[in-house]
Amino acid sequence: MKNIHIIVATGEWGQDNLRYRRHRLAEFLQNEPDTKEVIWLCPTPDQTDSSMSKLPNGIKQWAVQDLLPQKVFRFGRYVDSFYKKKIELFLEFLKQSRESFNLILWYTFPGFPLLADLFSWDKVIYDCSDLWAAPISGSKSVVSAFRQKVISSAEDRIVKRAELIFCTSDYLQKQVVRKLGVSNTGHVHTFENGVEYDLFAGEKEIADVAPGFDGTILGFIGGIKPKLDFALITKAARQKREWLFLFVGPDGTGGHPEFKELLQEPNVLWTGSVPPLEVPKYMNLVDIGIMPYKPSPYNDAVFPLKLYEFLAAGKPAIGVHLPSTKKYAEEMVYEHVNHVDGFIEACEKVEAVVYDSVYANRRRELAKTKDWNSVFSGMADVVFEKRNWPLLVWADTDQLN
Repeated sequence: MKNIHIIVATGEWGQDNLRYRRHRLAEFLQNEPDTKEVIWLCPTPDQTDSSMSKLPNGIKQWAVQDLLPQKVFRFGRYVDSFYKKKIELFLEFLKQSRESFNLILWYTFPGFPLLADLFSWDKVIYDCSDLWAAPISGSKSVVSAFRQKVISSAEDRIVKRAELIFCTSDYLQKQVVRKLGVSNTGHVHTFENGVEYDLFAGEKEIADVAPGFDGTILGFIGGIKPKLDFALITKAARQKREWLFLFVGPDGTGGHPEFKELLQEPNVLWTGSVPPLEVPKYMNLVDIGIMPYKPSPYNDAVFPLKLYEFLAAGKPAIGVHLPSTKKYAEEMVYEHVNHVDGFIEACEKVEAVVYDSVYANRRRELAKTKDWNSVFSGMADVVFEKRNWPLLVWADTDQLN
C-alpha cells in the first residue's frame, strides 16, 4: 500500500522565496517509490476557498485561511476554534483515500494541533526545527508572552500525540524530552539539517553584484530576521572598511531600525531576495560565510541551514552564538564564536586561507557527509522501521538543563 504524506507547513510553498528543511523533506518524500502523493497543508493570510492546487513540482497544496490577514491574528493557527471547520473541509477531501493508502501526518511547526485527533492517521510525526514559542528577536513583551503561551500549549499537544519526533539540534531534543518526561523518549531522534551538496559544490558561475570590488566579501545568505545581530555587523563594517558585507535574502525584520542603520554603511550591500537556484552563485561570490546571531533561547536551538552550504561551496564559515554547531568547529573550516568581540578576529584568521585547496577540500568533505538525501533516508528508515535505533536515555533530570 502506497503512502500519502501530509506536511503541516508554516506557509504557502513559495512564501518568502526561500527553501527550508520542510521543502526539502516534502520533495524527498515525493520522490520515494512508495509515495502516492505529498500534500502541503498550510495557513495563509490571503483569501482562499480552501481548495487543492497543484504546484509545479507535483506536490499538492491546501491552504487554510487565517482568522484575519493581519500578522497579529496568526495566533488563530494554534487555537482549535479558529481553524477547526476549515480543517474539517480538508479531512472530508482526504476520506476518499482512507481505505486505499497509508496516511502519514508530518507536523513541521505546531499549527493546527487538533488535526492529529480529528482523523485516523497511520502515523503522526513531528519534525521540530525551531524553538517555536520563543521570540525570534530575543526581546520580551506582553504580546510575546501571550504568543509563547498559545504556541507552547499547541506544541505540547503535538509532542504528546506524535509517534515519532525528529529534532534538528540536541538543544531541541532536550526541550522535547522535558515536555515528555525522561521515561518516555525512545521515539525522539536528532537529525540535523543538511545540504544539497551537488548543487553547491558543482556550481561554477559567480553572481555579478559587486563589480569592481576586489577585497574580501563576507556574506550572509537567507531570510534576514531579528534573530541576527545587526549591531555586531555594523560595528565590524565600521572597523573593516576594506571588507564588503553582503546580505542576500528577503527582509523579514519588519522594518527593524538596526537593519536600516546597517544598510547605511558604505561597505554593506543588500541584494534582496533571489531565486533558490541562484543561491549557489552567491555562495561562489562570498569569501567567508557569516552567521551572526544574537544570544537568545531561540538561537540556542538553531542549526542554520547555511552552515553546510557554505562548506559545500568550499568557503569557511563563522558562527556567532550558535551553540548547536559548536561540536563541528574545526580550524579554518568552521569557526564558532561565543562572544561578539571574537567575530572580527575569527574572520581575519580564516581570511588568509580562504582559497587554500587543503582547507577548501576539507570543508567540502565535511559537507558531503551531511547531504539531505542521507539525512532524510535515515529519517525514513526510522519512520518505516527499516533500522533499529538506540533508545534515548537520560541519567537524571539535571541533564535537561
